[in-house]
Amino acid sequence: MRMTMAQAVILFLKRQYTERDGVEQPLFAGCFGIFGHGCVAGIGQALQQNPDFRYYQIRNEQAMVHAAAGYAKMKNRLQTFACVSSIGPGATNMITGAAGATVNRLPVLLLPGDIFARRNVAPVLQQLESEHSQDISVNDCFKPVSRYWDRINRPDQILCALPEAMRVLTSPSDTGAVTLALPQDVQAEAYDYPEEFFNKRVWHVGRIRADQAALSRAAEWIRGAKRPMIVAGGGVIYSDACDTLKAFVDQTGIPVGETMAGKGSLRYDHPLNLGAVGVTGTSAANPVAHEADLVIGIGTRYSDFTTASKTAFQDRNVRFININVADFDANKHGAMPLMGDARAVLEDLGALLAGHQADAAHTANARALHDAWEAEVDRVYAIRNTPLTSQGELVGAVNEVGKPESIMVCASGSLPGDLHKLWRSRHPKNYHLEYGYSCMGYEIAGGLGVKMAAPDRDVYIMQGDGGYLMMNAEIVTSIQEGFKLTIVIFDNFGYKSIGSLSRSLGQEGFATRYVYPKDGVLPGDNPGEDVVVLPVDLAANARSLGAHVIECKTYDDFAAAIKTAETIEKTTVIYVQNDRYVNVPGYDSWWDVPVAEVSEMESVRAARKEWEKMRATERYYL
Repeated sequence: MRMTMAQAVILFLKRQYTERDGVEQPLFAGCFGIFGHGCVAGIGQALQQNPDFRYYQIRNEQAMVHAAAGYAKMKNRLQTFACVSSIGPGATNMITGAAGATVNRLPVLLLPGDIFARRNVAPVLQQLESEHSQDISVNDCFKPVSRYWDRINRPDQILCALPEAMRVLTSPSDTGAVTLALPQDVQAEAYDYPEEFFNKRVWHVGRIRADQAALSRAAEWIRGAKRPMIVAGGGVIYSDACDTLKAFVDQTGIPVGETMAGKGSLRYDHPLNLGAVGVTGTSAANPVAHEADLVIGIGTRYSDFTTASKTAFQDRNVRFININVADFDANKHGAMPLMGDARAVLEDLGALLAGHQADAAHTANARALHDAWEAEVDRVYAIRNTPLTSQGELVGAVNEVGKPESIMVCASGSLPGDLHKLWRSRHPKNYHLEYGYSCMGYEIAGGLGVKMAAPDRDVYIMQGDGGYLMMNAEIVTSIQEGFKLTIVIFDNFGYKSIGSLSRSLGQEGFATRYVYPKDGVLPGDNPGEDVVVLPVDLAANARSLGAHVIECKTYDDFAAAIKTAETIEKTTVIYVQNDRYVNVPGYDSWWDVPVAEVSEMESVRAARKEWEKMRATERYYL
């Protein structure tokens, strides 16, 4: 079959499928892209002649990778998008999105244009020249943030590169961003491709089962533990193991703490769901973690937020059992690794633990902590702060007034910490946080991908003013394609999260508010400080992009706006100002952010002493 390399790439992608548990679906839902001289005549022309491989026009290259990642996460990594850009800034704009996808283990295919392979017309527009090599371009920057990377310098090379790219994209353990750099001249070159290359290919995503001897040893550890605890990570949800986890918890009486990616693994009202664990943990999960003598990690990579910078688990003899498809994560903290699919391993482990239950007093204590935590959430939800609303009560309004089958999307700032604690997840996809990379600007773009994956569900995107200003142009895309989003903007006049962190480090919130400088110096962020806020009108900005906008001043306004938004057919923005100084408590957690060892500021020296005290509690889990 004679066709251009670009035409062959698109035809090949159309014929790729995934299958798990007998359910088969196309691997690619289509293609996001922005055309420039580095791809318009190659991939652009190929997409034009393949209208059944849906192309979506998008506004920002970074955003399209976020949208693909959001879609893939919603689809439990069994479907994704290809992302096409031109050479140069179009390509490098995708690097942040690629890093986010790889950090979060989400499959996305990146097809950036590249410089001429034949070189004779170099340097072309937007080419990065090197006096040391002609075999380099800006696309080499994708190498450290890609799980697979290749440059296609001849049209026949895709015969080897594309199957390898699919292998990584469909791997439960090795997935992430896959980058195939496509020189613009090679995209347009023709080649006689074998017909069998374009046969339908189904990539089976299996359920790996753990070694039987390791399972038996793990069961012995669990039977011998006095204060066991489960840490449920994103792998529980990706494996579709939530029902299996519930059955395991009901059988054994072992309480559960949730990571950012794992929140929703167990319904919030399960009596042994202690909620978030770690830096953004609850007053239920963190005390149990502190005393646990056995931690069963399921599908978690143990980020510093989960372990509270290695201070969360303080029992001197604490041991770990890690259930994970990736040996890298399964072996963390000197754990007994149970290499395998979360659902399959939990089923096998549950069978070996038939008749066993955790110590009754331990289970009863966890239940009491769960109940006390729910009362604390009720308290925060009921705050009616004046004159500006507090973030915690606004989170509660979206959670309680919004539709229970909806999906909430967030990524950055102070909101993820409050949401991790306070959001009551009613189904596994109710809570969608990009917190592996915590990328400001992910929210609207990622939320677009989520809505595309679940068009029948309401999607609430929650972000602060800082994140909104970073990247909001995909409001236009959502309107163009008819994917309605409900975007909630919490305007706290700057960077609330870092302002609070800066004050805790004795630095007075330096340069964290959107205010005018005084005598050429940005003021601090202390309550009551005399500042002049910048005249930014976020509501007017959203209107200019085509959104319906509802402006709120009070809690009651806000709650009513959530209901009103349900009746609007297009993307709707709910705008509200909130108090940047009212925070949800920390609940016995700590995050290691080093403080200056020497300083002329007394407040910094005091913060350093506190840091040294907490730094001494960090553990090596050997």
